[in-house]
Amino acid sequence: MFDWLDTLFLFTDKYGGIFTLAKKLLSAGAIIIVCKILTSISAKLVGRLTKAALDETVAALLNVAVKYAVIIVCLIMILGVFGINTAALVALLGTAGVAVGLALKGTLGNIASGIMLVILKSYRKGDFIEFGSFMGTVKAFDLFTTTLETPDGVSISAPNSAIWAGPVKNYSRSPRRRMDIVVGISYGDSIDAAYKVMEGIIKSEGRFLAEPAPQIMVQSLGESSVNIQLRAWAASDCYWDVYWKQVRAVKEAIEAAGLTIPFPQREVRLIQSPPEHT
Repeated sequence: MFDWLDTLFLFTDKYGGIFTLAKKLLSAGAIIIVCKILTSISAKLVGRLTKAALDETVAALLNVAVKYAVIIVCLIMILGVFGINTAALVALLGTAGVAVGLALKGTLGNIASGIMLVILKSYRKGDFIEFGSFMGTVKAFDLFTTTLETPDGVSISAPNSAIWAGPVKNYSRSPRRRMDIVVGISYGDSIDAAYKVMEGIIKSEGRFLAEPAPQIMVQSLGESSVNIQLRAWAASDCYWDVYWKQVRAVKEAIEAAGLTIPFPQREVRLIQSPPEHT
């Protein structure tokens, strides 16, 4: 009556290993599918955060970090399914990580610098920055390098550690910038007349900001000229257009007012010693 049970037990003993392996393979496949789903969900979530609040560069780095974190966790789970001691593996990976870290100290330094630049938001894609002897527009920014394009069209790829090591000037961070236009007049010219010329320049340029208010001052007394300075603020996106236009306008207005922009002059006196008597 129970012969079929004996047959089932014999079949299980003979082919049980195959069933166990199949079960593990199915479990690993399920983990891989879940990994792909989580990776896709994280990418979509980061994409939404990009549109809502995060900078494009920060979102890209976060997406890569989340992706690899999910993959590593899934790999550890798969190894656990096949009976591999993951605790020992994690310890081994930690030891290997220390060794690799020492060997790739410079590369890891670039990664750490990139993370700090992202956290502190020192600059972002599209900003015009200056560091060391280089300046340009940020075209690409990742964990290792920052790529700039100089005003004359040259591409510069700099390691993040080189940028993090020194001060960074970001000309695009502030929505406004101050321009200083200096013109020299002759010592014989009227300072009040020069002030009136500068006031006319201020009234004629509508892109100067009302706050902070423009200022006119005597900057310095030079060797051959009295230097008058115009300080005015303009929006960052039109700064250079305003500056170039007004430098020309100041020169033309000074000359039209009858004032003189003197050339550098230097007085040289020759002292002749008396002839010697023989």
